[in-house]
Amino acid sequence: MNDLAAGQPALDLDLPEYYVNRELSLLQFNLRVLEMAMDERQPLMERLNFLLIFSSNMDEFFEIRVAGLRNRMETNTGLPAADGMFPEEVLKRISEITHEAVHRQYHILNDILLPALAAEDVHFLKREDWSAEQAEWVKRYFRDQVYPVLTPIALDPAHPFPRLVNKSLNFIVSLDGKDAFGRSTGLAIVPAPRSLPRLIRMPDNISNNGDCFVFLSSMIHAHVSDLFPGMKASGCYQFRCTRNADLEVDEDADDLASALKGELLSRRYGDEVRLEVADNCPRHLTDYLLNKFDLSSEDLYEVNGPVNLARMFTDVQRPRLRNTPFTPKVPAIIKNSENIFETLDQTDVLLNHPFESFSPVVQFLAEAARDPKVLAIKQTIYRTGTDSEILDHLETAARNGKEVTAVVELRARFDEESNIEGARRLQEAGAIVVYGIVGYKTHSKMILVVRRSADGIKRYAHLGTGNYHVKTSKLYTDYGLLTANEDLCQDVHKIFLELTGMGKPARLKQLKHSPFTLHKSLLEMIEFETEQATAGNKARIIAKFNSLTEPQIMQALYRASAAGVEIDLIVRGMCCLRPGIPGLSENIRVRSIIGRFLEHTRIHYFYHAGDEVVWCSSADWMERNLVNRVETCFPITDEKLKSRVIKEGLEVYLRDNMQAWTMQSDGGYERVSNDPDDVENNVAAQQWLLDRLS
Repeated sequence: MNDLAAGQPALDLDLPEYYVNRELSLLQFNLRVLEMAMDERQPLMERLNFLLIFSSNMDEFFEIRVAGLRNRMETNTGLPAADGMFPEEVLKRISEITHEAVHRQYHILNDILLPALAAEDVHFLKREDWSAEQAEWVKRYFRDQVYPVLTPIALDPAHPFPRLVNKSLNFIVSLDGKDAFGRSTGLAIVPAPRSLPRLIRMPDNISNNGDCFVFLSSMIHAHVSDLFPGMKASGCYQFRCTRNADLEVDEDADDLASALKGELLSRRYGDEVRLEVADNCPRHLTDYLLNKFDLSSEDLYEVNGPVNLARMFTDVQRPRLRNTPFTPKVPAIIKNSENIFETLDQTDVLLNHPFESFSPVVQFLAEAARDPKVLAIKQTIYRTGTDSEILDHLETAARNGKEVTAVVELRARFDEESNIEGARRLQEAGAIVVYGIVGYKTHSKMILVVRRSADGIKRYAHLGTGNYHVKTSKLYTDYGLLTANEDLCQDVHKIFLELTGMGKPARLKQLKHSPFTLHKSLLEMIEFETEQATAGNKARIIAKFNSLTEPQIMQALYRASAAGVEIDLIVRGMCCLRPGIPGLSENIRVRSIIGRFLEHTRIHYFYHAGDEVVWCSSADWMERNLVNRVETCFPITDEKLKSRVIKEGLEVYLRDNMQAWTMQSDGGYERVSNDPDDVENNVAAQQWLLDRLS
């Protein structure tokens, strides 16, 4: 390790106590989401949504993170990470934290949110709360809508314990009496078909003018004996098993799409990692289920309520219970434009989503698809959704005779199926579809349009920090740049050639890209600030991203801090660096914003001896992004746009004292406090942006 300055000893940056375990750091993010359900400044239905998002996040945490740790432990590949923890240690700590968190989650639901919603005439009715009229309606609904699609499975030698789908709702039923064949095995499993809603709204005429919902689980509980004629259900208990959902695809397969299709089925039946059971389930039945799933008591979560809260999302539209609706702004220069390409000939356009609309990006593709002067369109596709305007316009372009090339990343986690379908659609329309580079996920967000003009062939590009997904563009914060800058567009063109052809890494003029130049460039920019601070000059780094886990980047930041560089990191999720360690990271501050929108923007700011440098990127500061993916990082060179990114993307987030959390040196987080009466100095970054941009 190089000395920071003459006479100073080198820092030993390999000490485990300088780092936070990545899985535990991600778990901290999920706990911050859970705590938003207790924020009384949020409307009630939004507080409920935070509780449900926590459930959804925890599902993925077990499917991917916990499953990965168990696999490492079982295959003896569980070497300790930089934090020094072995997989078995991490799993034990995860079990302790998550059991406490789940207990708190159901306490918030049952004792705080549901009573508060009932006071607003929004009711999630338990069986004992049904009126006679409501019970009769439930009986009819069960008979007409539920009973016909249920398949009870008796457990006996001819009917072994069924293979149950990942995260499916099921019931274990204890039975008294004998069936038509004289059997009295005493146990049955009733799977709840996924085609059935988990939450059903009661008709207005029996809801007393309120919003009344009944759980599918309650309906099945109330009428489960109807599934076993002549027998009586002496007990009925819901349960759910979470499985390993990570995919292992043979990168050397002749057809990646076909290989992936085969793996998607295995995701539904991966190894078991968690069992959720109703907390009133008798111990002998709980032990029976644990045995069948080969799980231990540490993997058991006894819950006081529905086993899958993520299915509780509802369409209650009471203004006082929801966030105030907003309309994303379309920049005037785009709104008043008759031809988007002629507009881009004059100026770059920066879009700050979701406060500014994603529609200009869709318009960019729509105009390209029908413009007779457009010759070719190239685009990367990571996540677009199943019902995608983006795909519609690419199909139209291909059918209109444009040369359309789509680089589709089939391995975008949990979007594999929709991406396979999107690739099929584009191929049938006549587009060229490629799946990127073997061994490297294509995560960059790029569109290139090649158009004939009076001066010859001209290129136009869109570069973004987020996916080409119209729905999530309204929920995630991201930046997008529409440009006709010749150097940038030429760089984009070269990256597409890398993705579809073969050859040595492209020599780019402005863009940095993984896995070739981005990692090295970030280290160089951090080192420049370190040298400036060592020389006694002003040095400053501000970075905003989803996660920080890459060891070399963390060590470079430690050296920079020790040299005196002022560093602010705005990190949504994982942060494995520890701020505030005396003599090492006391100049590093880490904060996280949890609000109405999911923070997804990646911005890098370096003071650079007064010549401020601002980059936006598709990449987080993680090993996978900087080493194992194709990513792009683009500069914001226009001074007005650069000023906007600094002000709107960084400075306001550093001033946030209403939805911000600060990381402590032990890896935990504390909510930033504020004076509720000091309205003038209270800042919520996302609301500030809504007020000014939407």
